[in-house]
Amino acid sequence: MPHPKRRHSRGRRNRRRAHDSLRLPAMSICTECQRRIRPHVVCPHCGAYKGRKVLEVKDLA
Repeated sequence: MPHPKRRHSRGRRNRRRAHDSLRLPAMSICTECQRRIRPHVVCPHCGAYKGRKVLEVKDLA
């Protein structure tokens, strides 16, 4: 298997890795409790999805 003849520079290596950083997940606002939630997911705080109650959420306290 062939090996590189010359070492890649730090700049070339860093340019290749420029797109490897992690991004924050997309968030939306719950229409019932106004908290930030993942889009297209039932709100874990109030149990609402698209403006209507679909889950009964138990209080952990």
